[in-house]
Amino acid sequence: MSPAIAELVPEYIRAFEAYTPSRPDPVLMRQYGVDHLHRLNNNENALGPPPAARKVIEAFQCDRSAIYPSGDCYALRLALAERFGKDPERFLVGNGSCEVIASVIKAFCEKGDNIITADKTFAVYEWVAEFSGFEARLIPLKDWGFDPDAMLAAMDSRTKILFVCNPNNPTGTWWDRDTMERFLRGVAGRALVVIDEAYCEYVEDDRFPDAMELMERHPNVVAFRTFSKMYALAGLRVGYVCGQREAIDYIRRTHIVYSVNSMGQPAAAAALSDDAEHILATRRMVADAKALLLPAFDELGLHYVSNEGNFIMVETPASDSLIYRQLMRRGIMVRTMTGFRFPNWIRVSLVQEPVMRDFLTAFRDVIAVVAGGAS
Repeated sequence: MSPAIAELVPEYIRAFEAYTPSRPDPVLMRQYGVDHLHRLNNNENALGPPPAARKVIEAFQCDRSAIYPSGDCYALRLALAERFGKDPERFLVGNGSCEVIASVIKAFCEKGDNIITADKTFAVYEWVAEFSGFEARLIPLKDWGFDPDAMLAAMDSRTKILFVCNPNNPTGTWWDRDTMERFLRGVAGRALVVIDEAYCEYVEDDRFPDAMELMERHPNVVAFRTFSKMYALAGLRVGYVCGQREAIDYIRRTHIVYSVNSMGQPAAAAALSDDAEHILATRRMVADAKALLLPAFDELGLHYVSNEGNFIMVETPASDSLIYRQLMRRGIMVRTMTGFRFPNWIRVSLVQEPVMRDFLTAFRDVIAVVAGGAS
């Protein structure tokens, strides 16, 4: 008799719980009986892509869908190289940053190795390590941010990668240049340091460290960036890693070619060429949203965490899943935070003022309902 399927699966896969994405918007709208749905759950840029990227998308010819894309994102890597003044061979582009995370872990880790990151951060570092059979050492946050000393103390001879999300998703906290430099000196080249800068374009503070510059003095540093957040190309799935050429060469050996589609590549390159006003407009939108929401949270007596990035976390007086359902019945979709190990918190993406006002109206109503004991 053939063995059961489960007997063919490694134990670390059997123990892993798969991520379940939300259903499509039309399905959710029918489920909750609403005629609209404001998406405030995924930190998407509601302004959409920069104008030059829009033109590329609108001009995309259907016949090109029959032809494979550039397998190594050649033109996009040239655009990245020009933008950052580096050799194009130092860039590797993936189907969103999640694919690049997997490529890095596959390139550097083997049986018995571990990675180190925070316990409350972007979960994909942990997930990829664990479903690849590697230990993920999760360090508690300190003052809502990554704890550099505790991360260094957790290192051993089998630590291969330290992931630092800067700014951190979901708390928005970030290390300044001095903190990052002290941390890198402490690592002393013993492991790869991945600095995930998915939200770096939202930071205006001069003390923010630039991983593109750090890697020139610390060859064990690689940087992740994405076109999903600031550049509003989340639907096209384009992210990239940059580092010293030797590190990128090893990562490239584990990377799947042809994974970035034919529309995403030129759209991302165009976005780089036309982003100055777009970035300013997005920062203004985020600032205006914070100016509206934070006083309202204060008035409601709710604890919140607001740092860098296009999102805010707020603690709720009931379970986050209950708040989610109540808001969905009012056409508002937020992110529950229990999965991020913040039970009874929600994360709210920051978008244009009319939608933020709709959110506040619905949120006040839900808080009143919860306070009244309804479900």
